[in-house]
Amino acid sequence: MATAEQPRPEAVRDENGMVCDLAAGACEPCRGGIPPMDRTMIQRYLVQVPGWSTGENPDRLIRTFKFDDFRGAQSFAVRVGDLCEREGHHADIHHGWGYCTVEFWTHKINGLHENDFIMAAKVDGLHSGPYVPASASMGDVSPHGR
Repeated sequence: MATAEQPRPEAVRDENGMVCDLAAGACEPCRGGIPPMDRTMIQRYLVQVPGWSTGENPDRLIRTFKFDDFRGAQSFAVRVGDLCEREGHHADIHHGWGYCTVEFWTHKINGLHENDFIMAAKVDGLHSGPYVPASASMGDVSPHGR
C-alpha cells in the first residue's frame, strides 16, 4: 500500500530571501524558464557550504571528499546517490580509490540554483572528512601515487 508523501517544511529565509540553514531546506522542482544564479548570488551562497568550489560551463558546485580506501569512497557515493534520489535532484558522482567527487548544477537552467546549494549542504552532512579542493583532486589518487 502506497503512503502519502509527507509535506516538506518551508525553509527559513533571511531578509534577502536566502535560506538560512541550507541542510534543512528542501529541493523544489525546477521547471526551467528561469535564469541561473548570477556570480554575486553564487558567492553569497558559497560561503554557506565551506569546502565546495565552483566550476564553469555550466556553472557548477564541486567538492572532492577523501577516503582511506576504495570501499569508503564507493559507500559514500552510494549514500550520496540515495540522498539525490530522495530529494529528486541528482549529482554527477565520480569515485575511485580514496576519493569521491560530487558535482551539482541544475540542468534545466544550465547553471546553479538554490537547490544545488541545498544538496551540497546535505551531502556535507553525510561526510565529516577533510576538504580537498577540486583542483587538487586531479592527480594520481591510487595507493602508489601517495
